[in-house]
Amino acid sequence: MAAEPRPRPFFYGGQALIEGVMIRGRTHYAVAVRRPDGTIFIRAEPLNSFIATSRWARLPFIRGIFVLYDTLYLGIKALTLSAAVAAGEQAEVASTVVWPVLITSLAVALAAFFMGPALLAHWLAAVLPDPVLLNLAEGIVRLGLLIGYIAAIGRLPEIRRVFAYHGAEHQAVHAFEAGVPLEPELAGQFPTAHPRCGTAFLLTVMVIAVFVFAWLGDPPLLLRLLSRVVLVPVIAAVAYEVIRFGAAHPGNPVVRLLVVNPGLWLQQLTTRRPKPDQVEVALAALRAALRADGVADRS
Repeated sequence: MAAEPRPRPFFYGGQALIEGVMIRGRTHYAVAVRRPDGTIFIRAEPLNSFIATSRWARLPFIRGIFVLYDTLYLGIKALTLSAAVAAGEQAEVASTVVWPVLITSLAVALAAFFMGPALLAHWLAAVLPDPVLLNLAEGIVRLGLLIGYIAAIGRLPEIRRVFAYHGAEHQAVHAFEAGVPLEPELAGQFPTAHPRCGTAFLLTVMVIAVFVFAWLGDPPLLLRLLSRVVLVPVIAAVAYEVIRFGAAHPGNPVVRLLVVNPGLWLQQLTTRRPKPDQVEVALAALRAALRADGVADRS
């Protein structure tokens, strides 16, 4: 009798929130937030996204586009929920609130990190006639803007606390992947950086964008600006596969040098060492996601 096929490995991941953490599972996602009275608010809900219900949406180089949308939508929804819970308000978030924030955030990000450097590169064309050097300069400006923005907001006390929850989220995932009991004192011993972090994804997007845009040469300004918006989903899809490959081959020295290490380095700016009570919140979110997925949490 043929052996039953083994289920594909699933990588749990999440996002830091205001006084909390969101963990995305295979079929559910969970949010845990510290209330003003010290108790932990926990909510788990099913994933109704296309990627969770369609096999086609999980195909390589297609799944990255859906994951990007899913991450943005769930992230903003969870962030809005956490802000309400942390403030002691009603824990309800309507889609009519999420969509305007999502659209505005995307528009600002595209304008600041893609169209802005493209516009600057157009102005530099007079002194950098070589399209390769021009696109390289655009990529350097884009990467500098990203690192500068992260470093700047990381100086704010409120953001530093969110970055600590970011570290707690990574420690919780590390603990689960290492197979140890999900307890704060054990999870707190793991690194605050993780190879599959969204920060590493952003860095990979910026690097891949240099190579993609280099193929376009030095087009007219309107086409240059339009390409920086239209090609973002394609770049994100490739970047997602690169991050997954890096996470699956962490022992390969070439992969570690080119894919894993740069992302881990950048996470020095986006994570802080969390306190035990913050790790406790991250583990509460992870346990809730595991229970909802029907996975034993080993706690």
